Amino acid sequence: MNRRMALFGSLLSTIFGLAHAGEGSRVSYPAPALKGINQDGAEVDFAAVYRKGPTVVFFYPKADTPGCTKQACSLRDAFSDLAKDGVQVLGVSFDEPAGQKKFKDKFKLPYDLIADPEGKVVDAFKVNRMAKGLLKLASRSCFLIRDGKVVWEDRKASTDQQAADIRRELAATR
Repeated sequence: MNRRMALFGSLLSTIFGLAHAGEGSRVSYPAPALKGINQDGAEVDFAAVYRKGPTVVFFYPKADTPGCTKQACSLRDAFSDLAKDGVQVLGVSFDEPAGQKKFKDKFKLPYDLIADPEGKVVDAFKVNRMAKGLLKLASRSCFLIRDGKVVWEDRKASTDQQAADIRRELAATR
C-alpha cells in the first residue's frame, strides 16, 4: 500500500510540476535485465550495459520537449565526469527510434536513447505511465544501478539538476 501511495504521489508531482531535485531513495532490488532498441535500431542488452559499470537509466515523457531536453542535456553536460567514474547512461521514452535519433543528434547526446513505443522498458522499471491526448508518456524518473541492482531511484526526477543528483548519489554510495 505504501508503494502504491508513493507512486500515486509521484504521478501527481510529475503532472503538476511539484517534483524537487534530489528526492530519490536508496533501494536495493534486481535491475530489470531486458533488451531494448536504441535510436539507430540496434538492440541494447541492459544486463550487458550494467556489467560495464554503474548505470543511469532515466525516463522522460517526450523527446525534444523543454523539460526532457533540460534533463537530457544535464546528463550530456556532465557525461565526461560521469564517464570518468565508469558510469553508463541510457535514456528511455515511448518515442520511436527515428524520434530518438533526431533528439540525440540535435542535442549531441553522447549516450543511447532507447525507443520504447510499446512500454516494455517502462513497465519493467515500473515507471508510471501518463497520457496527454493520444500520446503515451513515461513519468520522469531516474535509476542508478550497480552490480545488477537498482540502488537509488528518483521517481520525481529533476530536469536541469539530474546530473547533480546522480553525482551526489554516486559520491554518497561509494
